[in-house]
Amino acid sequence: MSEDSAEHRFPCLQCGADMRFDPNAGNLTCDHCGAVEEIDDGPWKGGAIKELDFHRALNADLPEAEMEETRISKCPNCGAEVEFKGEDHATECPFCATPVVIGTGTHRHIKPKGVLPFALSEKDARSAMSRWMGSLWFAPNGMKDYVRAGRRMQGIYVPYWTYDADTKSSYRGERGTVYYETHTVRVMVDGKPQTRQQRVQKIRWTPKSGRVARFFDDVLVLASRSLPKAYTDALAPWDLSALEPYSPEYLAGFRAEGYAVTLEEGFVEARDIMDRTILRDVKFDIGGDRQRVHDINTTVKDVTFKHILLPVWLAAYKYRGKTYRFVVNARTGAVKGDRPWSVWKILFAATLAALLAAIIGYIVYLNGDSTGTRF
Repeated sequence: MSEDSAEHRFPCLQCGADMRFDPNAGNLTCDHCGAVEEIDDGPWKGGAIKELDFHRALNADLPEAEMEETRISKCPNCGAEVEFKGEDHATECPFCATPVVIGTGTHRHIKPKGVLPFALSEKDARSAMSRWMGSLWFAPNGMKDYVRAGRRMQGIYVPYWTYDADTKSSYRGERGTVYYETHTVRVMVDGKPQTRQQRVQKIRWTPKSGRVARFFDDVLVLASRSLPKAYTDALAPWDLSALEPYSPEYLAGFRAEGYAVTLEEGFVEARDIMDRTILRDVKFDIGGDRQRVHDINTTVKDVTFKHILLPVWLAAYKYRGKTYRFVVNARTGAVKGDRPWSVWKILFAATLAALLAAIIGYIVYLNGDSTGTRF
């Protein structure tokens, strides 16, 4: 294991206990004696985070300083690859609550270049999750109580890739201009034929070709397979402008997931995002009222990337034999999770709705009877 990534542990200079990163204060705090230590970003402080060359990385030609080895264990249930501390030998997967035996192997990968530090404490995240759970009408009461009084949430840094690219695209298409023609039509009115003037929409198509260019900055792609993408997408947006150059102090007291989506696989998704944006640019450039796009040829140059870590609070609960997972954006408090359903609440609501419908129908019947009207 490399020296840089040996363990994210920082002993307190006063009492020797482990310090942790405090999201509220933005520094290292000792829970034992209350000592505080500022995080020193060194020469990076206030500077830009360096991008890495995409093609050099694909050719395994990155400088050695950009690589690291960490102790990773893969969950046999959900496949999450989570970094563990050196003294851990067995634990539960933070993503699905499955027991995991820690392996002894190491994982060599590209170092994170940036980290978005935790801004919400566990207490804040639990409050956000409880509010979200309280808004679910048909969630079981037992599940709500279990979540509110449950065990501690896990602070996890989830891996992402960001991609930059300079693109130039040529296209062929058609511009549609809407116009109207007035036609005389025959219609039947009260059983008699009449003639009327009717406006009919038409579209005039003319060929159109051109070029568009766009520089893409920080196209964000999830590099994890442990959580459904719908969950992580629901946590967006992320304030990437607040990214800090990677420093292990930010990870003190938290876990970090290793990336499972490779750099090359991530770029496939990034290109799809870019292509959709380029298509919108082309349609805007074509103009008119309607657009048809026949062909787009895009040249992509100067592709760079970053491996970054984004913070989530995560809870995995087993309730009546089923695992429920909840994730909270540790910057904004946005919540997404497995929605539990109470069969009894649904049956009660359906029965109540049927009863109300019957009462309303009976009242309408009585009103009709009092006026001499039968339905």
